[in-house]
Amino acid sequence: MNAFFKWLVRAFDRLSAVGGVLSGIMMCLGVVMITCEILLRSLFSKTLYVTEEYAGYLMAMLTFCALGFTLRERGHIRMTFLHRAVTGRARIYLDMACYLIAFGFCLILTYYTWIFFWDSVVSGSRSMQISQTYLAIPQAFLPLGALIFTLQFVGEFLRSILMLRGDTTGIVLREDLGDLGR
Repeated sequence: MNAFFKWLVRAFDRLSAVGGVLSGIMMCLGVVMITCEILLRSLFSKTLYVTEEYAGYLMAMLTFCALGFTLRERGHIRMTFLHRAVTGRARIYLDMACYLIAFGFCLILTYYTWIFFWDSVVSGSRSMQISQTYLAIPQAFLPLGALIFTLQFVGEFLRSILMLRGDTTGIVLREDLGDLGR
């Protein structure tokens, strides 16, 4: 059973890493697009027309795709006053309770982002901007990122079980740093 849990933890960590890489690529695309817009406007008095719209899509897409990676790397803002009051196994149990609550929230988030995406697929919704972008394309990244986030919570829960069992060889354990800004 522990071997299966370890396999799942590593698989969810890799999936979150893919989401992080996708987010980085989208960030770079946004920077290139905005730089091109600035150069076109400054040098040639021209525009791409879609820069603001697509930068918004990219920002939403990269945010959702990075959620699981940020959780994996312990980058989310956490309220640690209760976390600091407990130590040892009690802290692991507290984390597990938080992971379960967050998992439930993320399941709901994944469901509603899927409904939002699927509504655009069924209705064929298009952007009101000049590009008339088929909205299902950028919206597809919302349920994808929410699903990765949900699965990463499962991975964190399983990692906690492995920590309680004392069998953490082969999986990466990340500690929260006490200082702000890491």
